[in-house]
This record gives sequence, structure tokens and C-alpha cells, in this order.
Amino acid sequence: MDTLSYKTISANKATIEKSWVLVDAEGQALGRLSSVVAILLRGKHKTNYTPHTDCGDNVIVVNADKITLSGKKWSDKSYIRHTGYPGGQRSLTAEEMFKKDPTRLVEKSVKGMLPKNKLGAELFRNLKVVAGTDHKYEAQQPKVINLNDIK
Repeated sequence: MDTLSYKTISANKATIEKSWVLVDAEGQALGRLSSVVAILLRGKHKTNYTPHTDCGDNVIVVNADKITLSGKKWSDKSYIRHTGYPGGQRSLTAEEMFKKDPTRLVEKSVKGMLPKNKLGAELFRNLKVVAGTDHKYEAQQPKVINLNDIK
């Protein structure tokens, strides 16, 4: 029996193949959209997935201003931050954050689903979120992924 054929191959920067993916967020629920985008960024859909390497794709999310939240999450879901000063805790509802910048809702949701370390920061840089349909990444020829087909 040839034992050399059973070696596990670990992906690295030289062996990975990154591609550009376009995801349309129109009519999608925020959490379900974010979980699929996080999987694409992480590279878990690929056969050569390696946990300690950035082997995911570059993801462009368009129509971030047309996402949906179920129930009363628009008014009840709050995002808390701290200024760093005593008594500096500030909070925004999802509706207030959406009015300021609709892309921040998607970015914050996806970032929470990525690892909380240097790799997670590197993966987050591969995410591009756009409020409308026009984006500046046509030169990369992104492949369109329909989230309704993914189950």
C-alpha cells in the first residue's frame, strides 16, 4: 500500500485560488445573508479549506440598502459601542444605524461571524459592501451567486 498518497495537503498563500463573488442582498434576511457571506469569505465551501489560512473569496455585496429584518428587530435590536470615556456607552437601534449608513449593518453582522484574531481582520478586508447596484469592481469580473439556490 502506498502511504504517500494519503498525505494531507495544507493550503497556503501560494496554492490557494481566490476569486471574486457578487452577492445580491435585495430581499434577503440580514442574518442568513451574513452567514453565507462569512462562509464565502472564510473559504469553507472549498475542498482545500485550511482553518489557519485565508483561502476564501473576495465578496462584493450589492443592494445592502434593501435587506430585511424580521419581527420588531428594526426597533428592538441595538448596537452598543463605547467612546472610551467614563459613562461613554452609546447605542443605536438597527433602524438608526440603517438610516446613517446601510452598509454598516451588513459589515457589522458579517464581522461578528468571522474569527476574532488577525486572520479575521484579514478576511474582513476581502468584503466589499455597496448600498446600490453600482460598484467599482467590474474589472475583477465577479461571479454572481444566487443565495436562493444555496440551501
